[in-house]
Amino acid sequence: MSIAVRISDKLIRDAKLYGKIDNRSATRQIEHWAKIGKIIEENPDLTYAFVREILVGLEELEQGETSEYKFG
Repeated sequence: MSIAVRISDKLIRDAKLYGKIDNRSATRQIEHWAKIGKIIEENPDLTYAFVREILVGLEELEQGETSEYKFG
């Protein structure tokens, strides 16, 4: 479901700028920030870096890029 939401011009400019880094549209960049923010609010003890690595790992799993972990 899509709905129209009013956001500031500055947020749009920032989303366009940061979105270019990861090849995301402004909309996708704002969705990404919202997703990260939600995860951090629900898990305040986790760092951004840790959350990001989890999301990268989940995406790799989704793409079938897995390998066996070797201990030691």
